[in-house]
Amino acid sequence: MTVYFIGAGPGAADLITVRGLRLIERCPVCLYAGSLVPEEIVRAAPAGALVKDTAPMHLDEIIADIEAAHAAGHDVARVHSGDPSIYGAVAEQMRRLDGLDIDYEVVPGVPAFAGAAAKLKTELTLPEIAQTIIVTRTGMKASAMPEGEQLEILGRSGATLAIHLSIRNLAYVREALEPFYGADCPVVVAYRATWPDERYIRTTLAGMKEAVREAKITRTALIFVGKVFGEVSFRDSALYDADYAHVLRNRGKKVKAR
Repeated sequence: MTVYFIGAGPGAADLITVRGLRLIERCPVCLYAGSLVPEEIVRAAPAGALVKDTAPMHLDEIIADIEAAHAAGHDVARVHSGDPSIYGAVAEQMRRLDGLDIDYEVVPGVPAFAGAAAKLKTELTLPEIAQTIIVTRTGMKASAMPEGEQLEILGRSGATLAIHLSIRNLAYVREALEPFYGADCPVVVAYRATWPDERYIRTTLAGMKEAVREAKITRTALIFVGKVFGEVSFRDSALYDADYAHVLRNRGKKVKAR
């Protein structure tokens, strides 16, 4: 048997990958993070499958269910939100499975920041404005940030920031970033991106705390910080410039349609 760690995407049920959905459709066991994975996705499990919400379970209980599936020879769809490689809490599960000699594979998914950027119709990298995206979070009760990854250090880059798990830490976000980005730097708070009840608040570093308080958002939100949001004065990329030659296009050469 194999355990498949599947990224279900940011919220919209149709943003799961074809590979991920096909695995859910055939696995006789489906363990899913119910707090963030829409039920519509796991309804695709085959008739008679064990479908279990792991939100109220601890790690030992989850591994016990996987061990039971292993003993029965049943493949497991272990469904997480977003992409498993980002704040997915899959590493400790895989470490346990390594110790138990249980095979597993990882199926990528659309991360929340990509889903939110798509709904905002925003490119997170613009020529000469920002060419780097930093996906990060801030230290909270559950986990401190490793030394060198604090916003006071990351902010020096001026990159586009996608800050997760920090909606209750906005005062610190402003204090850490304002010296580098300025109080009027654009901020977008994406609440439950791509879900039916999604909301997007366009504000600034100086105004974000008050805007979030007025919207009564306390969880499941992503904070974007960067000059790319609302920027219209960037230059065109050289990629499609008629005078720019590259390996797939000669300068000034017209491309014939197929």
